[in-house]
Amino acid sequence: MIGVGIVGYGYAGRVFHSYLVGRADGLELRAVAARDAGRREQAARERGVRTYPTLGEMVRDESVQLVVLATPHDTHCALAIQALEAGKHVVVDKPMAITLAEADRMVAAAQRSRTVLSVFHNRRWDWDFLTVQRVLREGLIGKPYLYETAVLSYRAPRTTWRGAPATMGSLVHDWGAHLVDHALLLVRSRVVSVYCRIARPRPQPEIGNYARLDMTFADGTLYSVEAGNLVRPSKPRWYIVGDEGGLIKHGLDPQERAFLKTGNPDDAEELPEERARVTTLVAGQPAEVVLESVRGSWTGYYANVSAHLNEGAPLAVTAEQARDVIAVLDAAVRSAESGEVVRLG
Repeated sequence: MIGVGIVGYGYAGRVFHSYLVGRADGLELRAVAARDAGRREQAARERGVRTYPTLGEMVRDESVQLVVLATPHDTHCALAIQALEAGKHVVVDKPMAITLAEADRMVAAAQRSRTVLSVFHNRRWDWDFLTVQRVLREGLIGKPYLYETAVLSYRAPRTTWRGAPATMGSLVHDWGAHLVDHALLLVRSRVVSVYCRIARPRPQPEIGNYARLDMTFADGTLYSVEAGNLVRPSKPRWYIVGDEGGLIKHGLDPQERAFLKTGNPDDAEELPEERARVTTLVAGQPAEVVLESVRGSWTGYYANVSAHLNEGAPLAVTAEQARDVIAVLDAAVRSAESGEVVRLG
């Protein structure tokens, strides 16, 4: 049994990480660290765990072998290195870090301490992503050469740390981290260039209101990621074109909807109108097929972490994979600031 300590008991730590850790065989939540006394009292009441005001105090708890960081993005690097150097395994909420230099320091610290470092890319278990993987694996649209992915909304400006570049990083450091992670898994080639534009029609939030990140891969694949908080109506979640067909899918993964409604992602149900529509060849002629999504579960992330630490199973989300995501996001920020295409080596 691996003892787990969570740093941060805001929305991510309280709603997602503490619940999902509790669902994983072989993991046991034993401690929470939070600067706010009210959050510590809430964690003790809701989870029955020991609480600490700082990570420094929690890492001295020998019953905690795995530290989960559910804190603002700008704290990930320093806190992860502190926990790794104390001999703890670490899970970092996405994104891994804000800059590539930070991500490289985190990978190096894990290697020096011979501990495990992973990043919470739970969206690999989203139904839509798993369905896209199935379509590509079965060759239903031939060779894909154009991907357009978007998560767009219209909401009140965020005045929390998520709206400030110093703590958030950029507009693409939220959903963009997941969407770039998907891109690097789907396209079996390397990113050679990144071009990013960020629109700021309103002064708040400081990170901007809309971002488009365009990646070009060495094999010629074009892949765009869009994120926005001032957009209505929205666009398809996925639009993929291959040399023999294509795919279009609307709607976000239903697990979060179920999480907020019942507290259990396993209660998720897909809306029929959000199912993927695939244009493929049937008897040599193009035809549209509507697919039920492949059901995934966010519980798979911590189940894998547990299997890796307890049984030596391969780690699903490695530090090196997460570092490659940050390399793209880092380039996107530089591109948005300069207005130029950034080449990657």
